[in-house]
Amino acid sequence: MGKSLLFKNVNKIVTCNDRDEVLENFDIVVADEVIKAIEKNSELKADETIDASDLIIYPGLINTHHHLYQILTRNLPQVQSLELFDWLKVLYEIWKNLTGDSIYYSSLTGLAELAKYGCTTVFDHHYVFPENSFDFIERQFEAAEKLGVRMVVSRGSMDLSKKDGGLPPDSVVQDIDSILKDSERIVNKFNDKNKYSMRQVVLAPCSPFSVTADLMIESAKLARQLGVRLHTHLAETKDEERFTLQKKGVRPLEYMDQLGWIGDDVWFAHGIHFNDEELEILAKTKTGVAHCPCSNMKLSSGVARIPEMLKLGVPVGLAVDGSSSNDGSSMLEEMRVAYLLHRLTYHEKAPTGYDILKMATKGSAQLLGREDIGYLETGMAADFFAIDKNRIELAGATFDVKNMLGTVGLKGAADYTVINGKLVVDKGEILGIDERKLSEAVHRESKRMQS
Repeated sequence: MGKSLLFKNVNKIVTCNDRDEVLENFDIVVADEVIKAIEKNSELKADETIDASDLIIYPGLINTHHHLYQILTRNLPQVQSLELFDWLKVLYEIWKNLTGDSIYYSSLTGLAELAKYGCTTVFDHHYVFPENSFDFIERQFEAAEKLGVRMVVSRGSMDLSKKDGGLPPDSVVQDIDSILKDSERIVNKFNDKNKYSMRQVVLAPCSPFSVTADLMIESAKLARQLGVRLHTHLAETKDEERFTLQKKGVRPLEYMDQLGWIGDDVWFAHGIHFNDEELEILAKTKTGVAHCPCSNMKLSSGVARIPEMLKLGVPVGLAVDGSSSNDGSSMLEEMRVAYLLHRLTYHEKAPTGYDILKMATKGSAQLLGREDIGYLETGMAADFFAIDKNRIELAGATFDVKNMLGTVGLKGAADYTVINGKLVVDKGEILGIDERKLSEAVHRESKRMQS
């Protein structure tokens, strides 16, 4: 049992609850990993009290699509001008050199970076499994536990290599039986279905151009048998659309429908190139989309039709995507980029800054099937972050705190990040790790992989 916390007299609490409340001068009391009270002048006692009279508190941000191992291949000059298919072909030749230590150090780094910028729950889509990679998921959960980050990991997969018409090299694909056997093992070992769970597992074959139809079908059957969710990349590029039309005779979403990959237990990363009819199908079936604006811009993939999705009721969350296609791991940056991208593209129909915030909190929680995170209320998981309203980056900007993180953004770390009732970031510093030593370890692993 962790120590209890009292954030006393919070200047403003942006709850993101169903009433869209912003509470002024309330206390937040946290104990046993849960918000015990949000009230004025609370008489509840706590082990630690933080003067919050200058703090603005938001629900923890929820990242719904990442590839943490890509921390090891950030900012490589040979891929900066490439688009997705060519970009992948170059990077797979480096990623095939991943080891358990590569996974641990990159996961620890990405999770720490995310937590510093207000992210409290992370979904990672890991699908690269070279030979002898039996402990990769274990190392990811080890990193999350060390930091205290709420973690959802996919047992991703690829079984369609170059020789069979796919993109990845032979050394990082596996046969279906091995994939399904290990998927079941990982779910049984790690997936915690309880309320306030810190560890959950998703089954996530990589993409239509790196997996077979049989793997997609069998993964969906297994996931539903085990009661876990499904995730894959979809409708990210026109190249992918041409691939499914040429190989399968249908567009990507219809292909997914044929394979049993539509429904409220499924969400897709990107979802850029859906047509009008497909948006209606997503809305009707409550099939979700993880929006990754920075990655979509960097890889010249296109602009997802987010305003239309939101209007139709498609479940939409926010995500940073892999660090090689973003080169960062900040949900705060992602929110402002999302706001600006859609202002530029959709003008007055663009989502507001507050709409983007709710996408990154309640919307993302919906994609993960979670009802215990995503907004602030008594009884919810104690996941939130706090920023000092007097920071120079926010001078003159705090009159509208609901929209502020989209319209103005935050150019530095959160002052505090609380996850599962515990301080993970204190006064802008990540607790429990030596950032310099960790950075050096990542540099060594990155250099080894590239050599």
